[in-house]
Amino acid sequence: MTDYSQMEPRRSAQESPEPREQEIELGTLWNGVRRRLPVILLATGIIGAGVYALSRGQPDVFEATASLVTTGNSGNLGSGRDSVVTASPLPEGALQEALNGPTVLGRIITGLRETTRIPQELRTELADDLQRELQLREVKTLQLQNQLDFNGNGIYSVTARAGSSVAAKFLADLSAQVLLDWDRGRALNGLGRASQSLQAQLAEIDRQLAEGASSDLERQTLVASRASLQRTLAQVDIQAKGATGSLELVSPAVEPLERVAPKPTRNAILAGLLTLLLGGGLAALRTVTDRTARSEDDLLSFGLPTLGSVPKLRRRDVVFSGIVRAARQAGLYEALGFLRVNLLTRLGTLKGQRIMISSTAPGEGKSSLTATLADTMANSGLRVLIIDADMRRGTQQDVWDKYESSHKWLQLSGEGGARTLQEALGAPENVQVIEAEPGVHVLPAGPGLQDSMGLLNRAPLSQILESWSSSYDLVLIDSPPMLALADGLILGRHVDQVLIVVEEGKTSLNAVKQTLRRAHNASVPILGFILNKVSASSQEAQGYGYGYGYAPRKRGG
Repeated sequence: MTDYSQMEPRRSAQESPEPREQEIELGTLWNGVRRRLPVILLATGIIGAGVYALSRGQPDVFEATASLVTTGNSGNLGSGRDSVVTASPLPEGALQEALNGPTVLGRIITGLRETTRIPQELRTELADDLQRELQLREVKTLQLQNQLDFNGNGIYSVTARAGSSVAAKFLADLSAQVLLDWDRGRALNGLGRASQSLQAQLAEIDRQLAEGASSDLERQTLVASRASLQRTLAQVDIQAKGATGSLELVSPAVEPLERVAPKPTRNAILAGLLTLLLGGGLAALRTVTDRTARSEDDLLSFGLPTLGSVPKLRRRDVVFSGIVRAARQAGLYEALGFLRVNLLTRLGTLKGQRIMISSTAPGEGKSSLTATLADTMANSGLRVLIIDADMRRGTQQDVWDKYESSHKWLQLSGEGGARTLQEALGAPENVQVIEAEPGVHVLPAGPGLQDSMGLLNRAPLSQILESWSSSYDLVLIDSPPMLALADGLILGRHVDQVLIVVEEGKTSLNAVKQTLRRAHNASVPILGFILNKVSASSQEAQGYGYGYGYAPRKRGG
């Protein structure tokens, strides 16, 4: 019986350089945006269509504007000698406050309710809206803009919004007229106070004359004063008829021909452009902050080659055909061919080399890739042994059972014996393997084992693997993820090279960095990476799509 003893690793590990900090280039940003462009365009179309439909469902809005002019002239109320009295100039913001206040806006609401020029339903709606805006102190139906100089002279524009062109014109003209009346009322208020004062003086004189206690001279003085006050009062009454405010109507409202809202086409275009810009910005930001492996360029900073980029298979093909048959379809077959050529070029012609295939975390496709790579190697005439060393979650037998439900068992060593790696590590001299297909033999992992690391530490791995690989061109070892279990680090010290499977868009660069650091500390030789589950858009962006459509020409066509 051969004496198996612990041996040192066959080869020293390559040092794993620390990755350099990645620089975000315009090309990288564009690729990140282009990967997400279909989703961005879809969102743009949906939002644009939604905004268009929402805008079409909104009621029509028309706008009409009436213009008022103001001058800085003021009347003289003290002497009562002017034939025309004009109200004093309006302080800044006074007209806006008046329009928003209950005096002016209340009269506008009353005028709306009383008119017959607008349909009942529309005028009621307008009046209710203005009443609500008055209570909220936020008037939106009526807007006041001004263009004034430093002296307060200029133009006021009153803009009204309504559901019809007729209603908009009427509301703008009504608002302008109410403002004119309010402004003229300021002048009349001054004259009214002057009239009240004069009438009070006349009443006092009349009272004194009625008492008869005054002397002739005093009585004559009172009579003369009374006559003067009467003349002044008459002048005030005359001025009241010609009193005017500081505002004048310049241009009444014109009935609008087109609505100002809604504008569904414009709104849809603006919403689409905003969505497009926002989506592009978010995609660029996601690209900048995305620290996952998206392409071979992302892995260059680790100083190790990427031996192949393997496309992602459709789940339907895998379910119905199995991973091995699905991998033979055009696309994946050529990608595995490139991987095979790159791998054999670096390994040379030495037979029996042991290649461990691992990953950073579960689910990155290392087991499926091991099976499909073995199938590709066998098709080129090589004898390949697959050792499923993931003794906690072994999947190689399931993969090949999907390919062929019944298998033939062959002797790997001795006679009869173990049919799983768990058993074979205890009795390596008598081991059987599955003939998965011509040229591919598989040693399954066996049922889930909790203490797999202890079993690996107790076994003379170097001598065992040396013996098992002697009759094969290549041995592929499917190991557990290197960040999940230490089993991969133990196995890695007894193989020739290690390939790290990296899933596009899922494996983080930090996880790759940690894996390489652990491998370096454990003296595990890392040959390079395999970028797995590459999307179709990434293949096109990286220039891999040209060969996958180069199908053989059919004869007789």
